[in-house]
Amino acid sequence: MEDWRMPPRVAVFGAGSWGTAFSMILADAGCQVSVWGRRPEVVDAINVSSCNPYYFPGISLPEGISATVDAQEATHGAEAIFLCTPAQTLRGNLKSWLPLLDGHPILVSLIKGVELSTGKLMSQVITEVTNLSPDRVAVISGPNLAGEIVVRKPAAGVVACSDRALAEKLQGMCHAPYYRPYTSFDLIGCELGGAVKNVITLAVGIAEGYGLGENAKATLVTRGLAETARLGRVMGAEPQTLAGLAGVGDLVATCSSPLSRNHALGINLGKGMSFPQAISLSRQTAEGVTSAKAVLELAQRHGIEMPITESVVALIGEKKTTADVVGDLMGRSVKPEHDDA
Repeated sequence: MEDWRMPPRVAVFGAGSWGTAFSMILADAGCQVSVWGRRPEVVDAINVSSCNPYYFPGISLPEGISATVDAQEATHGAEAIFLCTPAQTLRGNLKSWLPLLDGHPILVSLIKGVELSTGKLMSQVITEVTNLSPDRVAVISGPNLAGEIVVRKPAAGVVACSDRALAEKLQGMCHAPYYRPYTSFDLIGCELGGAVKNVITLAVGIAEGYGLGENAKATLVTRGLAETARLGRVMGAEPQTLAGLAGVGDLVATCSSPLSRNHALGINLGKGMSFPQAISLSRQTAEGVTSAKAVLELAQRHGIEMPITESVVALIGEKKTTADVVGDLMGRSVKPEHDDA
């Protein structure tokens, strides 16, 4: 018997690079996707030419994707809403969208960041603002460079939700021929891995721009993962999560790719550009910039030492030079590799 069920209808809030890329995944997995965007010219381009020339010129979007500047229209009939706005605007956006969320019990964060004013992860912001039960909120993370996703290069990710059935439902919604999603119960680990890797990626980019070599970059990646694990342990993250796709996988992909906006920003800082000069070269949000300070404050609240993160914050704030930071990190007291500090 033929299956006459209608394809799932979903909404994606955010028409930037990652929102566009994940919309492609959802459409290629068989969903009908309505993308909300704040810029009419981006929305018009998606609807008229089936592409987003402001982020991916020349890339055709699959059938099943439409766009609108009307958030209410985007959510009409949606089984799930995927949130892909900058981390620091999520709270304000959710407050304005609250009247539209009634009857849409599944919210999914695609955002990798920590709220600066509160130190909260994105799933925590969502539950706080919407009063949704935590088992109705999910997170998707992993080594997912948007520039590769839109040309359908193979990738995998993690769908994290405390409700197994919901995690599996979302897993099916985004299981495309080139995108393999796994499930997890560990939202904290998935979110923390994604947020901190942006900070470490800035550090690796700075090292590359400054010409410190491959050994230094490998050291930053490895010790950056150690910083993430220390913070994750006190916050309740599972160690295997940070050793998996949402942790080391995402960290390695982002730190090694020229497609990463955080990596590119770090390189320019390492070459000697001022922070305003470096940030002006990017049209897209580099979440590591604001997340660096938020992650450091979160670590300080928990009494966790994160020297690489601290160095990135000092560099962004132009309180120290790259040479100062290298001296500080190399001059730290020696200790066993797996010492908690």
